[in-house]
Amino acid sequence: MKPETPAILILGTRGIPAAHGGFETFAERLALFLVGRGWKVGVYCQEEVDRIEQRVRSETWRGIELIHVEVASRGPRATLEFDWQCVRDAARRPGVCLVLGYNGAVFLTWLRLKGRKILTNMDGIEWRRPKWGLAARTWFWLNEWIGAWASHRLVADHPAIADHLATRRPRSAIATIAYGADPVTSAPEAPVRALGLEPGRYLISIARIEPDNNILPIVEAFCSRDRDMKLVVLGTLSDDIPYHVAIRKAANGSVVLPGAIYDQATVKALRYHARAYLHGHTVGGTNPSLVEALAAGNMVIAHDNPFNRWTAGAAAIYFTDTDSCAERIQQAQDDDALVRNCGISATMRAREAFRWEDVLVAYEREAYRLLGVTADEAVAANRASRRTA
Repeated sequence: MKPETPAILILGTRGIPAAHGGFETFAERLALFLVGRGWKVGVYCQEEVDRIEQRVRSETWRGIELIHVEVASRGPRATLEFDWQCVRDAARRPGVCLVLGYNGAVFLTWLRLKGRKILTNMDGIEWRRPKWGLAARTWFWLNEWIGAWASHRLVADHPAIADHLATRRPRSAIATIAYGADPVTSAPEAPVRALGLEPGRYLISIARIEPDNNILPIVEAFCSRDRDMKLVVLGTLSDDIPYHVAIRKAANGSVVLPGAIYDQATVKALRYHARAYLHGHTVGGTNPSLVEALAAGNMVIAHDNPFNRWTAGAAAIYFTDTDSCAERIQQAQDDDALVRNCGISATMRAREAFRWEDVLVAYEREAYRLLGVTADEAVAANRASRRTA
């Protein structure tokens, strides 16, 4: 039977307002959407402190309960401590638990024992990333299995991820719901020019600087020929990480390395005014950065794999190695018609498959399902909430 006020708790992110990445952005969008539809929403927020003063405290932000959890650790240990404390607290609260990611899925067994309903977005296939050693890969592999079986329902953000999860759970337990993005139809030029760039005369990559995202081959491909445009690589670079050092050495004067930029208006402007977006990701599902590039009408130059092929479709041209990437960059530089046609395809693909409204409604349906509410009852509840809003 449907409760008077449906409730949901969102676990697995660093918290909102969003300031870190795709999951945080999604958590913020979903939380605001559900509050507007009459839900009681709580979002767990990680707070790193030197000493625990108040382990759990709450405040309200735009109708959402922000549940702050203090942790006195750092790094991976802090994440595990945070996950465990969130699970302990959530086990005492009513509602569906939406868990974003499975890296701490071992703790979900406690939620299951306490009778909580669990909906888990299983994210990408983390244990396949080459950056992890054997111990880390084993941990992620085990937690993927635990998350798959401790959760009542699984969400895959890409058909290939759904296929992978179907080797763990029956397909009837899996929903495929992609990531969303807002259409970008205009953006100021000032943030672009502030970096010494000319609108339409640069390519851009927006990603974590990791080997499985092919940032080094992209930089090497760009620098292998004389270019009449620039390459902007957004992402944190550290002199203590050999892969990052190699990227700096490979970059010539036409490569701009501004580091990570968290101001969303600036990132939006940089994406919108780029001639093309470079996407080297090889592990994962419907990557948020790629979806946002499509929504901005970008031509995409993407690594050729099933994840990117399904997401970008005809909006992209594809590469497999450094040489083919260099060729694709040359095409983007020389062929105005190709750039224009890919941009049109990008806008159409984003409108067809990655509208936020469709994504958020699909998550709401899954949450209602775990509360025992039928689709028809959910529709009726949504209409009632809009009338009383």
